[in-house]
Amino acid sequence: MFRSVFGTAIGRFLFGTFILLAIVSATVYFIVTPLLSGGCINDLAQCLTQSGWDAGAAEFLTIVLGVMGVATFPLLVTILLIWVERKFAARIQDRVGPNRVGPFGLIQPLADVVKLLGKEDLTPAGADKLVFNTAPVVMVMSVLLIWAVVPFTPYHVGVDLEIGALYFVAVASIGTLSVIMASWASNNKYALLGAFRVVAQLISYEIPLAMALLIPVMLAGSMSMVGIVEAQAGMWFMFVSPIAAFMFFISSQAETGRAPFDLIEAESELVAGFNIEYSGMKFAMFFAGEFMHVFTNGVLMAIMFTGGWWGPFAYEAPLLAVFYLLGKAFFWYLLSLLMRNALPRVRIDQLMAINWKFLVPISIVNLLMTALLLRLIQEGGLSPENASSFVDNIPQTLILLAGNVVLFGIVMTLLRGRARGERMTDMVVREDVELAPATGD
Repeated sequence: MFRSVFGTAIGRFLFGTFILLAIVSATVYFIVTPLLSGGCINDLAQCLTQSGWDAGAAEFLTIVLGVMGVATFPLLVTILLIWVERKFAARIQDRVGPNRVGPFGLIQPLADVVKLLGKEDLTPAGADKLVFNTAPVVMVMSVLLIWAVVPFTPYHVGVDLEIGALYFVAVASIGTLSVIMASWASNNKYALLGAFRVVAQLISYEIPLAMALLIPVMLAGSMSMVGIVEAQAGMWFMFVSPIAAFMFFISSQAETGRAPFDLIEAESELVAGFNIEYSGMKFAMFFAGEFMHVFTNGVLMAIMFTGGWWGPFAYEAPLLAVFYLLGKAFFWYLLSLLMRNALPRVRIDQLMAINWKFLVPISIVNLLMTALLLRLIQEGGLSPENASSFVDNIPQTLILLAGNVVLFGIVMTLLRGRARGERMTDMVVREDVELAPATGD
C-alpha cells in the first residue's frame, strides 16, 4: 500500500513538499534560532551596541542588513514559487510538471536561469535604448519597494510609514509605467497595443482597488500597515467586510495582468504583448516581477484582511509570526493560481464591463455603507473598547457583516433580473427568426 500511494505523481509531490518543509523547519530550529537568540532578533542595533559596537555603526549596519534582507527575500522566494506554480498548473491540467532536474524538479528554476543567462541579449535597431533597458529594472523595483512597508513580525518592518496604504497604491502604479516604457521603447506595434491595453486595464482597476483598500483603513483608523495589522488582533477584517476583501483580491489579480485578465500579453492576439522584443535576462526580469507581484498581493491580502503576522505566541516567537504571515499569503497565492489556471481569458469589452459596471459601483456603495455603519456604531456606543478582544469586536462585526450580506443580496437580485431580461430578449429574437420564413417576411 505504501508503494501504491507514493508511486503516484500526487504522492511524490506531497512527499517532496513534506521533505522540503522538514528541511526548512530543521534549519530554523537548529541554525537560525540559536544565532538569533538572546534578544538580537528583536533589536539587532541594541544588541551590537551592548557588545561594544559604536551606536552609529550598529544602526547603519542594521539598516544595511534590513535593506538587503527585504530586497533579497522576495527574489529568493520567487525561485521556489516558479516551481510551485508550474507544479500546481500541471496538477490542474493533468500533467506532471517539472520532474527531471533535481529531486521532484526542484532545481528546474535554476536551470532556467542558466539558460536565460546564456541567451543573446537583443536590442531592436529602432528602439530607445535607455528606456528599453531601464524598463525591466523598473518592473522588479516596483514590486520590491512594496516590501519596504511589510510588517513581518511585531518587531520587524522595513519602515512604518503613517501613509503605508497610500504608499502601496503609489508604488504599485510604477509597474504600469514600466510596461508602458517597455512597449513604447520597443518600436513595435504589437508591443504598443499592449501598452494601450495597460492604460485601459491597469489604471481602471486601480479605482476599485483603492476603494477596497479604504475599508481596512477606516476600520483600523490608520493608514499604517503596522496599525492595520494590530487593529485585527481581535477580529480579521475579512469577516467584517468580505465584499471589500473580494474586491481587493479581484482588482489585485487584474493589476498584475494575470489570467483571466492577461490581455496585456495575450499571445493569441499580440504575439507576446508588451515584452515581445525582449530576450534573455531582460525578458526574465519581467516575469520575475510578475511572479513576485502575485505573491506580494497574497502578502497584502494577509496584512489587510487576515491579520498579517497575528497568531498564537507571535510576540514570544517572532519567527513564528513570519510563518503566520507567509502561510496566510500562500493561501491567497494558491487561490490566485487556481483562478489563473481554471478560468478562460476574458475579452477586452468584458474586462472593462466587469470593472466599470460591477466592481466600481459595488466598491463605492460598499465604502459609503461601511462609513455610515461605522458612524452609527460609534454613536450607539458599540465600538470595541479593546480592539484585541474578540468578544468586544462581535457587535461591530455583526452589524458590518449584516450590511455586507444585504448588499450582496441586492447585487445578486439585480444580476438575476438583468440575466433574466437578456434571456427573454434572446428568446423573442429567436422566435422572430423562426416565424419569419412561415410568414414570408
